[in-house]
Amino acid sequence: MIDFPVSGIETYWWLPILVAFLISLLTSMGGISGAFMILPFQVSVLGFTSPGVTPTNLIFNIIAIPSGIYRYFREKRMVWPLALIIVIGTLPGLFLGVIIRIKYLPDPSAFKFFAGFVLLFIGLRLIFDIVRDKEKVLSPVKSGAKDHPGFSVTGLKYDIKRISYDFNGRNYQVSTPALFALSLIVGVIGGIYGVGGGAFIAPFLVSVFGLPVYTIAGAALTGTFLTSVAGVIFYILIAPYYSDTGLIIRPDWLLGLMFGIGGAIGMYAGARIQRYMPARIIKAILTICVLLIAAKYIIDFF
Repeated sequence: MIDFPVSGIETYWWLPILVAFLISLLTSMGGISGAFMILPFQVSVLGFTSPGVTPTNLIFNIIAIPSGIYRYFREKRMVWPLALIIVIGTLPGLFLGVIIRIKYLPDPSAFKFFAGFVLLFIGLRLIFDIVRDKEKVLSPVKSGAKDHPGFSVTGLKYDIKRISYDFNGRNYQVSTPALFALSLIVGVIGGIYGVGGGAFIAPFLVSVFGLPVYTIAGAALTGTFLTSVAGVIFYILIAPYYSDTGLIIRPDWLLGLMFGIGGAIGMYAGARIQRYMPARIIKAILTICVLLIAAKYIIDFF
């Protein structure tokens, strides 16, 4: 057993590593770090219920995500303009979300209720996308090729109005202003929930904008990583102002590190095997995870 003095919890040293590995292995294939599932594990299982759980979750993102980004970059499935717009839109919203989390949602029950309905909406959107199934992207393993030439991003074009690229024989486009607006809203939600926004924006990129899950994963993780860095810095700066309130605002660095180690291994593995998984399976995994957590949070409130 190991004691985490900041969060006030005690658990086995290997448990955060194992949980983060298993979660990130699955969720990273859809462009989600896994923080949206690690947060309820910290709150409901470990008993870390103070606002400090949010920056601790962001530390997990900072440590775990780079391995996944590196893997998607190596496989030439990173769309950097997507990542840039996500970051530009998410950052200001993230700061506002952090303030709302501390000032208006310090009570875990209200926090769970809010997060539950947000996740419920995302889950329903994913179900709709799976049923619609307009994304006809085949894994390279279907063709028996180890390195499918069309399974990489090419023909990338971008300006203030639109981002366009080719993937697997098809052209995909997304409105830059619309992506910015979505990122701003997601930033507020992500700041409140403590996941950097990626857990919310990745499903929207697939369901609303119709982009293939194989190409948005790296960009969504990149946006989550950079906004998580900003979020942790913000929490560290404001922590002294809440020292007299009894609230734990500062992150538990040791706990975040343990989760991050497991997440880094799981995220690299998830990004590595993603290309061999059908898009519908990836979406189904995300949908099940999101709906289970949403149901638990909403039921617990009542």
